[in-house]
Amino acid sequence: MAQGVRKLVAVAGIGGEVHSLEQLFGEMSESGADAVAVVGDLGAPWSKADTYRAIFRALGEGNRHTPGRTDAPLRDYLRESYNMEIAYPFLHGVHGTVALGPGDVLFAGMGGEIADDPETIRAEEALVRYPGWEVEYRLKVIREFDAQEQVFLFTTPPAHKGLREPGSEVLAELIKTYNPRLVIVGGEEPVEEELGRTLVVCPGRLDRGRYAVVDLRTRSVEAATLAQQAAI
Repeated sequence: MAQGVRKLVAVAGIGGEVHSLEQLFGEMSESGADAVAVVGDLGAPWSKADTYRAIFRALGEGNRHTPGRTDAPLRDYLRESYNMEIAYPFLHGVHGTVALGPGDVLFAGMGGEIADDPETIRAEEALVRYPGWEVEYRLKVIREFDAQEQVFLFTTPPAHKGLREPGSEVLAELIKTYNPRLVIVGGEEPVEEELGRTLVVCPGRLDRGRYAVVDLRTRSVEAATLAQQAAI
C-alpha cells in the first residue's frame, strides 16, 4: 500500500474518561502507530460540551472518529468536533462522511446505533440512532474517490456470528459492497473476525483499559491494555 498510514490504534468506548485517553497517548510511542481511529461513546450520558472539547484536544494530533449511541444531543458533538477540526487540521470526524488520510487511505463511517428496519425513527437528541438506509445514502460518496485502501468506522457492529454482538445486516452488506481493508466497530469485548475479505476489529472499551493496534499492511491485530489497568 502507499506510504502513509500503516499502523492504526483502534479505540472504542472512551465514556468520558479523558485521563484514560491521555494515558493511551503516553503509551502510544511504543506502538509505532501513525493514526488513531475512535468509535463508540466518546462521552458518558451526563457529559457536557467541555468533555468533548477535552477529548478532541487530546485526539487533535491525528485521528478519525465517530460518535456513540449516548453522544446526544448530537449537536454538542458536532459543534465541538467542527471547532477542534479548525484548530487541529489532522483531526477528522467521519460521521456520515469520509476523510483521506496519509497515503490516500480513505476513512468513512457512521456513528450511533444503526437499525435495519427502514421505518426506524432517526434520533439525535436523547440518543443517536439511524435507519440503515441512511448510512447507505450518506456513504455513497465513497464511490467518488479512487482510494486503494479503505477503513470504515461504525459504533454498531455488522451482523456476524463471530462478533458475539447484535449486528446490522445493512452494515454487513455495505462492507461486502466496498470491501474495505479494515472495519473498526464498538463492543464490550475485544474481538477480531473476517467478513469476506475485510478484517473487522472490536478493540474493547478504553474506559476499561482496552484498545488494539492494527497493522494495515499485514492485517495483524495486537490487543492491548493500558499499563495502569493491567497492573490492577
